[in-house]
Amino acid sequence: MSDCIFCAIVAEEAPSLTVHRDETTVAFLDIHPATEGHLLVVPRRHSTDLMEISDSDLTDVVLTARRLARAVTGVVGAQGVNLLNCCGAEAWQTVFHFHMHVIPRFGDKERDPLELPWRPDVPGDPDSMQQVATRLGDRLG
Repeated sequence: MSDCIFCAIVAEEAPSLTVHRDETTVAFLDIHPATEGHLLVVPRRHSTDLMEISDSDLTDVVLTARRLARAVTGVVGAQGVNLLNCCGAEAWQTVFHFHMHVIPRFGDKERDPLELPWRPDVPGDPDSMQQVATRLGDRLG
């Protein structure tokens, strides 16, 4: 895609701090990092999002993200890592070329200002959850 910044990075036509290249994926530092060492892993083939990416490219991106997560946590001294994909504008996707964020986590607010956008300790409504589970079960067959 001619107007996709990630396609330009893959093609080496746009600047990036690339840390990994292989036959199917490219990884580089995010220019708007959430934490030190924040990386993006993209497939070489353009796919808009999670709904469009091929199974093989998705597998390759996830395996590369895991490899980089292992490496970057040691390099920056992180205690954990988040893998994050945002699918669609309403889910905070801003570049419409599938990508996986690899975000090192440190456990102190100085180096790690990220917080969960929901409260995992607050239970959902059981009736609503049952309705969704039923509808999903019907759709998935």
